[in-house]
Amino acid sequence: MPRLIHLNGPTGVGKSTIAARYAADHPRTLNLDADEIVRLVGAWEDDFSGAVNLVRPLAITMATTHLRSGHDVVMPQLITDRSQSDAFARAAASAGAEYVEFVLLASPETTIDRFQAREHHIDRAVEAMGGVAVIRRIHTHLAAYLTPDSVVVDTDTADVERTYEALLAALSA
Repeated sequence: MPRLIHLNGPTGVGKSTIAARYAADHPRTLNLDADEIVRLVGAWEDDFSGAVNLVRPLAITMATTHLRSGHDVVMPQLITDRSQSDAFARAAASAGAEYVEFVLLASPETTIDRFQAREHHIDRAVEAMGGVAVIRRIHTHLAAYLTPDSVVVDTDTADVERTYEALLAALSA
């Protein structure tokens, strides 16, 4: 059964890196990085949140189409709203697929350090929205979003390889 593998977590935690690694190791898996699609929307940098809201329905459609082909989709995408994860789960079910969500987490300080050390096309938009303050707010919203059933992959002291191995172990459980 194909799976929609949702990698949730704050900006800078490593979602896109792990998604790219997973797709590279699993032929025909679609790495559906919505931040890449956002860049296709005119003036996205002027209204990043608005562009994300336009892209999410497109991403769901893309995921559904790919899942119907019988192949996995890995989707690195921050959400803190249960209605959004419910929409992802409904889309997967409509395609005869399973929805699984993993929340990649590190401490706010580690996430901020990683964010400040990287070069990613959305970084200017994040800075324009408040940068470090936004990342701290994301952590607060994620803490409220998590439930006892949430599958958290701790990336605080893990490098990419260990994080990837933890994800694979969680997928196998």
